Amino acid sequence: MPGKRSSASQQGAPATNRPTQRPGDSATAAAAARSPVDARCAQSQCILVLQGGGALGAYQGGVYEVLTSIHREPDWVAGVSIGAINAALIVGNPPGQGLRRLREFWELVSSPMPTGLDTLLGGELRATFNDASALRGVLFGVPGFFIPRVPPAGWHPRGTPGAISHYDTEPLRRTLERMVDFDRINDGPIRLSVGAVNVRSGNFEYFDSATRRLDARHVMASGALPPGFPPVEIDGEYYWDGGLLSNTPLQYVLDQPAARRRMIFQVDLFPAAGRLPATLGDVAAREKDIRFSSRTRLNTSHAVQRQRMARAVRRLLDKLPPELHDDPDVRELARLHHSPGDMDIVHLIYRSKRYESQTKDFEFSRRSMLEHWQAGVGDMSRTLGDPRWRNHDPQAEGVHVFDVPAAAAGHNEEA
Repeated sequence: MPGKRSSASQQGAPATNRPTQRPGDSATAAAAARSPVDARCAQSQCILVLQGGGALGAYQGGVYEVLTSIHREPDWVAGVSIGAINAALIVGNPPGQGLRRLREFWELVSSPMPTGLDTLLGGELRATFNDASALRGVLFGVPGFFIPRVPPAGWHPRGTPGAISHYDTEPLRRTLERMVDFDRINDGPIRLSVGAVNVRSGNFEYFDSATRRLDARHVMASGALPPGFPPVEIDGEYYWDGGLLSNTPLQYVLDQPAARRRMIFQVDLFPAAGRLPATLGDVAAREKDIRFSSRTRLNTSHAVQRQRMARAVRRLLDKLPPELHDDPDVRELARLHHSPGDMDIVHLIYRSKRYESQTKDFEFSRRSMLEHWQAGVGDMSRTLGDPRWRNHDPQAEGVHVFDVPAAAAGHNEEA
């Protein structure tokens, strides 16, 4: 796959000091909306790939806001964990309504702080507030998402959902059934894929609207992270959060056959690269980043390598005499090195603020939610406005990877 990994970046979008009162109400978003619509998505299959990451998932809402302002609705949305919930909200609503539902969901699950407190937060006080906010969620749950079990797990009969999880996710089921039209997911124009892990076999499984009918259970299964949440039963099998094995559905998307060129927007919530820890708290945060970053760069590098090998095989086959074309070894070689097709992969990664700790993925304060959303708006606006992206030939052969925040690190890949 000939191509070029284009990287241009700043170190992530700095959060505004005074976030807007609602996600999406920003000057950056308004500027993006005034930009001329990019015609690339009309020529390609537009795919949005959403990683898991709990409270950080508001970042994906900001990315989606700009995507639909400059391009259009995606043809396919794939997600894991909170990415699966965001994906269902997007796919399960008519064009233009997905963004409204995302805003509604994130306002529901985030907690406003007492009036005037936001003006006092800064430096160490902000870090303390975030940790206290996370603790509140641990103790009392998150509205529309989960509530603590009363009595706690140890008091429930063995083998029951209450005995094997700390929280009840019935509020999430009600939220999904209220906000998501599953008939639209199953019969509408946009494909939805969500990943989960079979508890008994340990195997990864994707629930895909292209092959089966989906309902709230499939989305909840993708986000059933143990031991907090109980496994979800589907057709006699039980499933946990897909992030246990792979926190991003990118590889699943790359493995699917493509009838035309693909434009993939991969939105990650945990960075693979980071600083050397200085405290035990830093160690916990860094370990979580590494564990859930899911080797996205490895997946894109693998796609580039597969394209390179496929092109080499094609050149080799063209050099063979006609009598060898039907040789079983030649046919097998051609099959093994099937090209994943031409594509552009735009990679966006949320980069934590210095005051965010290992609690960042379960810290649901309204202020943090708005900052995460605004970071997604800023990163996506800069990425789509970057000359490397705007001047890229949308018909160029191969795999081209664009990672604006990684520019300073000088990442480059070619196939």
